[in-house]
Amino acid sequence: MAAFAYKAIDANGKMTKGIVEGDSERQVRSQLRAQQLKPIEVSSSSGISSADKKSDKQGGGIFKTRISSADLSMLTRQLATLIQSNMPLDEALTASAQQARKPKIKSLILQVRARVLEGHSLAYALGDFPQVFNTMYCAMVKAGEHAGFLGLVLEQLADYTENSQYTQQKLKMAMIYPLILMLVAIGVVTLLMIFVVPELVGLFQQSRAELPGITVLLIKLSDFINTSGHWLLLAIIAMIIAVKQLLKKPSRRYRWHKLQLKLPFIGGFYVAADSARFASTLSILASSGVPLLEALRIAGAVLNNLQLREASEQVAVAVQEGMSLNKALNQAGVFPPMMVHMVASGEASGELESMLARCAKNQERELEMTLGSVMAIMEPMMIVLMAGVVGLIVVAILLPIIQMNNLVA
Repeated sequence: MAAFAYKAIDANGKMTKGIVEGDSERQVRSQLRAQQLKPIEVSSSSGISSADKKSDKQGGGIFKTRISSADLSMLTRQLATLIQSNMPLDEALTASAQQARKPKIKSLILQVRARVLEGHSLAYALGDFPQVFNTMYCAMVKAGEHAGFLGLVLEQLADYTENSQYTQQKLKMAMIYPLILMLVAIGVVTLLMIFVVPELVGLFQQSRAELPGITVLLIKLSDFINTSGHWLLLAIIAMIIAVKQLLKKPSRRYRWHKLQLKLPFIGGFYVAADSARFASTLSILASSGVPLLEALRIAGAVLNNLQLREASEQVAVAVQEGMSLNKALNQAGVFPPMMVHMVASGEASGELESMLARCAKNQERELEMTLGSVMAIMEPMMIVLMAGVVGLIVVAILLPIIQMNNLVA
């Protein structure tokens, strides 16, 4: 039985689409008519040519829609629970598809099930959807299938996905408050420049008194914002787009990532974040039975910073040549010393997987502390900066008014 994508018109004349299973296109059309749906288009969603697979692996993706980390974690957790209860894989996939509330997730599961029914392994079926299941995910599933503990591996994957989602959520929440402060500051200053300052310019001009330098500067800045503010905004947007285009070139992006690691506070943040991701991925891959060399290559691929990714590739080469993991990490010169020492301890005691997991937790804790320190400095700085700018504007407005009162007196 294969999965078929369809488009049909319901009894109310509305277009509907989805995924159903059937032995043939004719049978699917019959099923749709039995449900009072008029089929417009029915096509197999499981038949993939070798060219399609090659295109998909290169990033095109047959299933181009991504799903959120929360949805992926829930799907993985459901499959793990069903498989650990000794339910056959195809039935577990069917049950997961029936429980899926979002059509795109149901479509994805049914397409995976169709490939499994064709005789492929689950890892092979998941590999046809790289937009959803990355290399690490497929490698772990493959190791779990070969070792015979797929349910346990899926449980670990669900935990890993949930932890990654939690960390990303925490980072986003930490950035909300400073971002709001910045937007409020920019908004207040812009409103003062556009609406308040021009109203006072006429009053100052009528007095014909010599204006303080700060007031003259404020008036010129207000005139610039009113006459050329939109051009400034367009220039900023164009600059952002230009920078993004420039960073598409690997050599420029590598130099930018190298610079990021040298910046105070920010460099430590990037190192802690990527080191935690590297150690966590390596730990879960190694504990799932993936060979260390393959685990190193996969773990290196999940790093965001290109310099750290290059260093992880050098670590894999050094380990392949016979060097111990801790010496290879130390030789790379970019990974935290605590991580190197913990890996050395794990190798000496024969508990590398658990030590890597502990190392990942330590790096995540360090990341939280670094982020907390940056936010603790940034928040009062933003408040002081906003108060200072608004205060300067108020002073620039009040100084000529006070001078005018003194002249009258």
